[in-house]
Amino acid sequence: MLSIYCPYCNEMRDEEEFSYSGEAHIKRPEKPLELTDEQWGQYLFFRKNPSTLHAEMWNHSSGCRQYFNVVRDMQSYKITETYPIAQFPESLDISE
Repeated sequence: MLSIYCPYCNEMRDEEEFSYSGEAHIKRPEKPLELTDEQWGQYLFFRKNPSTLHAEMWNHSSGCRQYFNVVRDMQSYKITETYPIAQFPESLDISE
C-alpha cells in the first residue's frame, strides 16, 4: 500500500483515503472547435505510459477533498513528490 503525503492536510496518509484521477498537466486544446475527430480522440483517450517518473492527479477523497499532483516512479511505485494542483513539479520536466 502506498503512503501519500497530502500537501493541503500536511499529513502522510494511506492510499485508501485517495482516488486516482489520471495524468496531470494535460494541455487543453486552444481552439477546440477546430479539432478533427482524430485530434479529439487523441486528446480525450490517449495518455503517456512512461516506465519512469510520471505526474499524476490525485484527490484526497476521504480527507480534505482537494485535488493535488503526485510524481511517481512507474516501476517502483515510489512517490518522489506531491504538490498543489496549480504548481509544477520540481523533480520532473513536463515541457513538450
